[in-house]
Amino acid sequence: MYLHIGIDKVINTDDILGIFDLDNTTVQKSSKEFLANAEKAGEVENVCTDLPKSFVVCLENGRRKVYITQIASSTIIKRMREKYETLS
Repeated sequence: MYLHIGIDKVINTDDILGIFDLDNTTVQKSSKEFLANAEKAGEVENVCTDLPKSFVVCLENGRRKVYITQIASSTIIKRMREKYETLS
């Protein structure tokens, strides 16, 4: 199943490792370091035109990819639940 996460970006839900709220996670040193390291490695893609609210960590073709999005983490999770409920 695929999920729209911002601008023209659609990701495979099977690739998602985690969905994180930026406000809650970036106050911790480990989260800041994770994002900084991913940025240095060229693994971050900004898929928003507005203030970012969350980030989605994926494993695509064996490589880590981090998407910064303006969609709230709760909204992304809600969309995933709705799609899975539709399939059931």
